[in-house]
Amino acid sequence: MNNKISDVVLVVDDSPESLGMLNVALNTEGYTPLVALNGVQAISIAEKVTPDVVLLDAVMPEMNGFETCKRLRQILPNTPIIFMTGLSDVEDIVNGFEAGGIDYVTKPISPDEVIVRIKTHIHTAKLALSAQNALDHAGSNVLCVNDNGCLSWATPFFYELIDSISKFDSTPWVTLSNALKDWLLEASENRTSLDLRCFDSPLTLSYQRKQGELHLLKISKAKEKKTAEVLKARLPITQRESEVLYWLSYGKTSWEISQILELSPRTVNKHLEQIYKKLGVDNRTSAAAISIRLLEE
Repeated sequence: MNNKISDVVLVVDDSPESLGMLNVALNTEGYTPLVALNGVQAISIAEKVTPDVVLLDAVMPEMNGFETCKRLRQILPNTPIIFMTGLSDVEDIVNGFEAGGIDYVTKPISPDEVIVRIKTHIHTAKLALSAQNALDHAGSNVLCVNDNGCLSWATPFFYELIDSISKFDSTPWVTLSNALKDWLLEASENRTSLDLRCFDSPLTLSYQRKQGELHLLKISKAKEKKTAEVLKARLPITQRESEVLYWLSYGKTSWEISQILELSPRTVNKHLEQIYKKLGVDNRTSAAAISIRLLEE
């Protein structure tokens, strides 16, 4: 036996023959099989026990496999669901993935193929869960969303952050989803960042990577861009000198500063001479270093 008894497989099929065959194969490999003859029974079981993987027949009376999958996905958001189906049309396969399935095997079932797929998907799911738990404990503000910007999972710190800055928004997750969905396509290709201004405080969203069918994102409070007023308040310089020093900290030349502030280059240089004297420095680099330190505090 290669697997722990804790690896539970929920098998949903209205065929006693299929259930019997899979039950033997799963027991032989050391899995714990749970069986359901229809979607209603499967949902009832899933509400009481969390399986490691679900094998789901696509064609069943009353509630078909696609509808059952949608209902199970609400209860088991992180559990792999593998369809078992005799349907081979592309449309049926697409419907299975859209319902929340991650794989499918065609009937008649090969027990060896099913076991290999189960092992692979359980292993992948456990790695993903381990990574998610590590992120939770690390305190990262990360989340996973689908192509429409809808939340799949997020760390506790992310929930706390959104709660703290969305007190006047009754549907913050809808707001976030709407802000993300148009950006995701570009971000997945170019790794761009997104500045969000839809809550009480600005946020910066950074694209990390594609994780299966989901997008892994990192979110942080955007730093408020400081102005020349900060320099004027902290240093013994005039308003105009603070403006010159501000643009100096961004690496602008005297000519560029003159164009921005609508001054002559000569006047800018005069202001720089006064700034050097007041700050006790003798060059642009030293003055800029003081400015940058204050603007980044």
